[in-house]
Amino acid sequence: MTPLIRICDVKEYIGETVQVRGWLQRRTGKGKINFLRVRDGSGSFQAVAFRPTLGDDLFAQVKSLTTESSLLLTGVIKADERAPGIPGGYEMDVCDIEIVQIAEPYPITPKEHGIEFLLDNRHLWLRSNRQWAIARVRTTVIRAIRDWLDDRGFMNVDTPILTPAAGEGTTTLFEIDYHGVPAFLAQTGQLYNEANIFAFGKVYCFGPTFRAEKSKTRRHLQEFWMVEPEIAFCKLEELLQIEEQFVSYVVQTTLQKCAAELQLLERDTGLLQNVKPPFPRISYDEAVEKIHAAVQAGVTVPPNDEALADIVWGEDFGAPHETYLASQFDRPLFVTHYPTVCKAFYMEPEPGRPEVCRSADLLAPEGYGEIIGGSERMSDPDMLLAAIEKQKLPQEAYHWYIELRRYGSVPHSGFGLGLERTVSWLTGISHLREAIAFPRTLGRLTP
Repeated sequence: MTPLIRICDVKEYIGETVQVRGWLQRRTGKGKINFLRVRDGSGSFQAVAFRPTLGDDLFAQVKSLTTESSLLLTGVIKADERAPGIPGGYEMDVCDIEIVQIAEPYPITPKEHGIEFLLDNRHLWLRSNRQWAIARVRTTVIRAIRDWLDDRGFMNVDTPILTPAAGEGTTTLFEIDYHGVPAFLAQTGQLYNEANIFAFGKVYCFGPTFRAEKSKTRRHLQEFWMVEPEIAFCKLEELLQIEEQFVSYVVQTTLQKCAAELQLLERDTGLLQNVKPPFPRISYDEAVEKIHAAVQAGVTVPPNDEALADIVWGEDFGAPHETYLASQFDRPLFVTHYPTVCKAFYMEPEPGRPEVCRSADLLAPEGYGEIIGGSERMSDPDMLLAAIEKQKLPQEAYHWYIELRRYGSVPHSGFGLGLERTVSWLTGISHLREAIAFPRTLGRLTP
């Protein structure tokens, strides 16, 4: 019986007759020979259809094939360094072909298409080589994230998508009607994870989060995925060590397992090779000084080479500030001890300096900005209650959260890593919308 194989495994079947199921990406050739570029989800290769082998009738059917027609090919696998595909260097001499469907004229062609057209046809755009490669990198990143956490004693505990209160800020909530009661799509699973650590010690949740941000920048989506580890008996200093080990593992694993995909994307991996501990650390105060000095020197920042705007102490950094700061180093940069006023209510203040909190953002190089936000959490119930009152948040919605601090409270810390930002950085793409299968951007809910 002829074995049915995946294209990614063709190197194991050189000289053997096999079957492959897939879709036609491109057909070229003339006379008695046609070259078929075929993909099956695991990879792509070249299949050679020769009229003397197939016969006139079947070869005529091959010549009628359109882009994205579905096929079952039978043939002999050969090694040929010139043969295109992933993995390259292998092709099939076709001895039989079963046509499952002749596809209708395909709307996405090799010509240039506008981004709105491509997003309208996202369900088809996903089939392109570029989108295929990005999606495979995303899958590898997810697996690496889970492997690192699972192997180090973190327990995956799922947290609610529907919540009664804000986790980050009240201005970016998606409100829904929960049987007559206002509820919100979760901005984060962190608050629930803080409950989980008192049962399990080290936990993480990994799933979709929602931010109703009126932003059209390349760094923002309305719905994105985030992994959020939380650790009991952990202070900020230990948290930063965990983060840099975690990120380094994810990056190096992706470089190893997705070399072909990154090559297809023409990603320069030179800087990614440097992503190994320790990561540089500067305080928010030092970062502001660097920005002041850069402004005085007339520094410009990509992608438009605009002059770097100055910043007032207490303001959060914008994308140009993060791009400039990260450009000073050859690997991701920790900026620590942000002003309390620009961070979430639950972050532990620095002892003796309450105007700053024990927080840290991890900035990726090459203009990709913040990929991790983390902090040591408040462990004192009275301090937490005061912070909630100061920000005029509804105390009743946080009663259970405050109560966690009354029964065996300990120093604890955690962080959130944005999956799409990380994938964008690793693949070198310019916008988050390509880092998720069906992006939800401001004003776009379809397909």
